[in-house]
Amino acid sequence: MISKKLPKIFYGGDYNPEQWPKDIWEEDVRLFKLAGINIATVNVFTWALNQPYEDTYNFGWLDEVIDNLYQNGIFVCLATGTANHPAWMAKKYPDVLSVDFEGRKRKFGFRHNSCPNSPTYKKFSKRLVQKLAERYHDHPALIIWHVNNEMGCQCYCDTCEKEFRIWLQKRYGTLEEVNKAWNTRFWGHTFYDWDEIVLPNLLSEHLDREYPDKTAFQGITLDYHRFNSDSVLDRYLDEYEILRNINPNLPITTNYHGHANYKPLDYFKWSKKVDIVAWDNYPSYDTPVSTTAFRLDMMRGFKDGDPFMIMEQTPSQQNWQPYNSLKRPGVMRLWSYQAIARGADTVMFFQLRRSIGACEKYHGAVIEHAGHEHTRVFNEVAELGKELQLLGDQLLDSRIHGKVAIVFDWENWWGIDFSSGPSDLLDYPEQVQNYYNAFFDNNIPVDIINTDSDFSKYDLVVAPVLYMVKTGLARKIETFVANGGTFLTTFFSGIVNENDLVTLGGYPGELRELLGVWVEEIDALFPGKKNRIMPNTKLPGFKKEYVCDILCDLLQPEGAEVLAEYGDDFYKGMPVITRNKFGKGEAWYIASSPEPTFLKELSKFICDSKGIQPILEVPSGVEVTMREKAGRSFIFLLNHSEDSKNINFKKKKYKDLLSKSILEKETAIPPNGVFIIEEIHMEEAK
Repeated sequence: MISKKLPKIFYGGDYNPEQWPKDIWEEDVRLFKLAGINIATVNVFTWALNQPYEDTYNFGWLDEVIDNLYQNGIFVCLATGTANHPAWMAKKYPDVLSVDFEGRKRKFGFRHNSCPNSPTYKKFSKRLVQKLAERYHDHPALIIWHVNNEMGCQCYCDTCEKEFRIWLQKRYGTLEEVNKAWNTRFWGHTFYDWDEIVLPNLLSEHLDREYPDKTAFQGITLDYHRFNSDSVLDRYLDEYEILRNINPNLPITTNYHGHANYKPLDYFKWSKKVDIVAWDNYPSYDTPVSTTAFRLDMMRGFKDGDPFMIMEQTPSQQNWQPYNSLKRPGVMRLWSYQAIARGADTVMFFQLRRSIGACEKYHGAVIEHAGHEHTRVFNEVAELGKELQLLGDQLLDSRIHGKVAIVFDWENWWGIDFSSGPSDLLDYPEQVQNYYNAFFDNNIPVDIINTDSDFSKYDLVVAPVLYMVKTGLARKIETFVANGGTFLTTFFSGIVNENDLVTLGGYPGELRELLGVWVEEIDALFPGKKNRIMPNTKLPGFKKEYVCDILCDLLQPEGAEVLAEYGDDFYKGMPVITRNKFGKGEAWYIASSPEPTFLKELSKFICDSKGIQPILEVPSGVEVTMREKAGRSFIFLLNHSEDSKNINFKKKKYKDLLSKSILEKETAIPPNGVFIIEEIHMEEAK
C-alpha cells in the first residue's frame, strides 16, 4: 500500500493553483470534492516562484494551497519543483544551461534544460529541496514526495565531458582498459591521456544530424548513454537522500516519461532507486491496446511485480500529438481500469484545471475552460471517482502472477540502435512488442523483466534480439534451461559483449552451445522483400507457410532439431526455427522476423506444451487480466471494441465488483465496458 493515510486507489492529479487567482482556489476544491478527487500533485514547476532571487525564498502561497486542500479532505503529492531552473539562475550562472547534440549552448527556455552535471544546478536544487523537506515533512496532508518531473536531459558541455572522464576512470580503472573496450586501434583512436577523450556527438563521432544514432564508435556512444543516464539519476538521488534523511517513512518517486521505453534513461536501473514506480500514460487515439498493455506491464516489471502509480493521464485529449482526438465516451474509464488491471494502484490526471496560456492550454483537464462541472468530461471523471470509492482497498497491493517473462534491456537497445548495420528496419522495442502481442492475443499474462531479474520464477523466458550478452548472462540462461526452463531468443542474438565487441568463435557467441546452432551469415532483406517459413511435422497444426522479413540468419544445426525451414532464396531449405534440448529444459531459436500469425500460434504451441493456460477464453477485442491478493482473485474484462461482446462463463459464477451483479453462462459486455469479477464458489453460494 502506498500510504495508510489513504487506504484506497489514489484519484486526482496535477494541480497548478499558482497559475490562478486565489478566488478560483475555493471553486477548485468544491469541484474536486464533487469529482471524488482525493489527492493533488502540487509544486511541479514552481522554482521561480519559490525562489525569486538567489537568497530569497517564498513558500507562503504553497502553505495556503496545502492547508486548503487538507482542510477539504484532499491529500498532497508534493513535487520538489526542480524541473525547470529560474531565469535569474541561467543569467547569472550559465553553467546551468545544457549544450545540445550539435554542440550549441542553450538559452533559458522550455524545460529540462539544466545540465545534469552543473555545479550550480546541484547546489541550488539541493538547497531548495532541503528547505521544502524541513518545512513540509510532517504536514498531515503530505502522502508522497515527487522528485522533479519527467527527468531527462542529454548534455554535451565541457562540464559533462570532464565528468564523463571521471565516470570512465571509475568504470575501467585505466586508459588501457578503455582503449581495449572501445577497440580504439580502429581508425587510429588510441588515447594516451584522459583529457584526450571527448563526448560523442555531431562534432566528434556521430555521422549525421538526420540519423543521430549512427556513430563511428559504438562503444564510446554506448558508454556516454550509460554515463548520461547515471548523471540524471544522480540528480534524482541528491533529492531522494535529502527527503529520506528528513522523513524516513514517506515514499519517494519521480514520474517516468509517457513512453515506458523512454530511450535516454535506463528505467530498470532507475527503478531500484524509487520507492514506487510512477508513469505518465498517454496513448493516442490509434495506439494498439496491446502496446499500452505492454507499457503498463513494463511499469509493473520495473520493481519485480510491485503495484505502480499512474501519475498522469489525460481525461480527454492531449495537446502535443499530431492529431489530438478526444477520448470517446467511456474510453477514459476503460483506459483507467486497464491501468488498474495491469498493476496500477492510482488513477491520476494531467491536469485538474486547464491552463489558459502557453503550450498546454489545449491539453485536457478535469475542469475545462468553461470552469464548471456541467461537462461530459467532468461527469465521466466524477462517475469513475464514485466507482473507485466503492472499490475501496480491495484491489490495493494485489499482484499479477505470470509464468511467462519477456526480457527488455536498455543497454541492448542502445547497442542495437548504435550498430552500423545490418538493417535500418531493425527496431528493438518493436521486436519485443511483436512477441508480447503474441501472448497478449492468447490471453497469457506476461511479466516484463531485465537481464538481472530472477528467471527461476518463470516457466518460459523470451528474449527477442538479445544482441548484447553481458558477463554472466549466458551462464544464467543455461542454468535456467538446465533446471527445466524454456528459453526463446531470435536472430541477431549473442553477437557482442557489454562493450559492443563481437564475441569471436561464431554467432550466437556465448549462446551457441545452449541453442545448438551456428549462425554463419546474416542476410538483411530490403524493404518489401520477404522470405517464407515452412514448418515441418514437428510443428503439428501449423499452416504450410508464413511470411518473414527484416533479417534472415543462415544457420547450421549443432545438435538442435529443425522445426521449420526457409522457403526462398539461395538458403531455401536451411533451418529457420530450431529447438535444442539442454539439461531438463529446451532453448528455441527464431532465425528471422515472422508475421504476427506465426508468433501467435507458436506462443500458444509452447504454452500448451508447458501447461500455461489463458486466464479465460474471450472474444477478440476483449482484454483479460487477473490480480491476486490474500487468496482472492480478481479478473478484469475490458471490451475495447465498438460492439457488445459475449463472454461464456461456462459452469462458473462470478460477482462483478462494480455493478454487484452475478454473471454466469453467456453474458454480454457492452462497448468500452468493464467487468471486475470474482468467482463465487459453491460453498459461498450456499
